[in-house]
Amino acid sequence: MQLTQFSDYALRTLIYLGVRGDSLATIEEIAAAYGISESHLTKVVHKLGKLGILATVRGRGGGMRLGRLPTEINIGETVRLMEGNLNLVECFDAEHNSCPIAPVCGLTGVLDEALRAFMSVLDRYTLADMIRNKSDISGLLALPGEAAAARRSGAGR
Repeated sequence: MQLTQFSDYALRTLIYLGVRGDSLATIEEIAAAYGISESHLTKVVHKLGKLGILATVRGRGGGMRLGRLPTEINIGETVRLMEGNLNLVECFDAEHNSCPIAPVCGLTGVLDEALRAFMSVLDRYTLADMIRNKSDISGLLALPGEAAAARRSGAGR
């Protein structure tokens, strides 16, 4: 199973913003940090904003930040909201299923059980769990302000 790029970018955005705390970030910053498409990320951010997971500030000096506390952003819920369709195989969608053995196939139940187990694991975690190592993430993403903070503390000399 593979999550869509949409979900992947959503989770990366949340991690970036979770590490940033209350300071605003832009789509350009996040896209540059991860080396991903700004236009695709714009669609992801728009949906996260509509869902209230992100708070956006318009205008000059605007940007975005988390709209909820990291402890309130559940990973499983976020994946469900971003994916929209978790049908692993055609027969999961009764309306579009054309498989002739679907009524008696044992694979459907096995895959359904696997999907429920996968989502159950994601449901056990929040964004707060994903950003416990903020300083490591900050360093790898070269977050704005991190270099200045390192210079002030004498690190990197």
